[in-house]
Amino acid sequence: MRGTQVSLQSFLASALTAAALALLAAPALAASEVVIGQVVPLTGVIAGTGDEYSSGAAAYFASVNAKGGIYGRKIRVVQKDDAYKPEATVAHTKEILEKDNPVALFGYVGTANILAINKNNILSDNKIALLAPYTGAEDLRNPVNPYLFHLRASYTDETSRMVEHLHTLGLRKFAVFYQNDGFGKSGLAGAEAALTKLNLKAVATGNYDRTKPDDIETAAAGIMAGNPDAVIMVAVNKASSALIKKLRESGNRARLFSISVVNFKELLKNTGEDLARGVGIAQVMPFPYNMSSPVPVVREFHAAMKQYAPTKTISYASMEGFIAAKVLVEAVKRARADPSREKVLAQLADMRDYDTGGFKVNFGDGNRVGSRFVEVTVIGTGGRLLR
Repeated sequence: MRGTQVSLQSFLASALTAAALALLAAPALAASEVVIGQVVPLTGVIAGTGDEYSSGAAAYFASVNAKGGIYGRKIRVVQKDDAYKPEATVAHTKEILEKDNPVALFGYVGTANILAINKNNILSDNKIALLAPYTGAEDLRNPVNPYLFHLRASYTDETSRMVEHLHTLGLRKFAVFYQNDGFGKSGLAGAEAALTKLNLKAVATGNYDRTKPDDIETAAAGIMAGNPDAVIMVAVNKASSALIKKLRESGNRARLFSISVVNFKELLKNTGEDLARGVGIAQVMPFPYNMSSPVPVVREFHAAMKQYAPTKTISYASMEGFIAAKVLVEAVKRARADPSREKVLAQLADMRDYDTGGFKVNFGDGNRVGSRFVEVTVIGTGGRLLR
């Protein structure tokens, strides 16, 4: 009987010790990583953009993890595909917040998608930052959401720059082609504001449904009726390509300029080099196609992509994802060895003139727009993008 009691006591002691060790191991495991959440379109009408943005970010995160992570913690990105559908963006974000407890969110794509996040108060209710949404809509910048941090210039900044550029070339008759949602209307408003400053008005406008980017016949007819000498396109790849083909095949020779969300390689693929030549595109990130660029972050980007994402596309979207990841890692580093949502949020809010390597980001003094950089590029001969 005594032997049985000793045996039972030994068993209970061993069990308690094992349980204690398990409890100690659980926090240690959690503390070994930094979790970041991302909901992005990997299928649907702008899947290419989502994939490229994600690959640039993934390359930077991989380079950080290869060097030991952040204070010994490896970065883990929990990523879900919303197919560019706002309701899926909301559902997936809630799931990530509940199950994975990320310290921050980053790299969401689409104006309507981010508006849905705001409408549901997801960021404020969870006291979590969302960095670098892939949108330039004014509706997401005014009024200021203290949890939403923009890296890119606004669509108003972009369309204003395009109008000013074309006006210096002597063009006076402008039309605007736009997606009929917050994204497109923001660009339309920017173009109209820029035209008003020049005592001009759009001679025509035309829009399309965001769910039917190939259905642009009515919009194209209205634009052609205005006989513009320049058309500002605030549209996704498919819609922009469809309009270019329609206008050019009808003999219209207006100068065509697109917002930065368009991928010039997609335009070339969808329209052919002859029709795409001469199309201008506003850009809000450093030129990514020069491996020996004088801009340090571009060289760093190429090295990381070559090592960690060699099969992925070099593009403005992947460049933007890379810079977004670098800014987020910097904020986590500044939060020191025990990062939390509150600490990362505070570090982003206090990030002043952070130089990523030739591209500066400033969120200080209540500002939530980190950059207003815009430059104009043009598709040239041989399908090359020229600055």
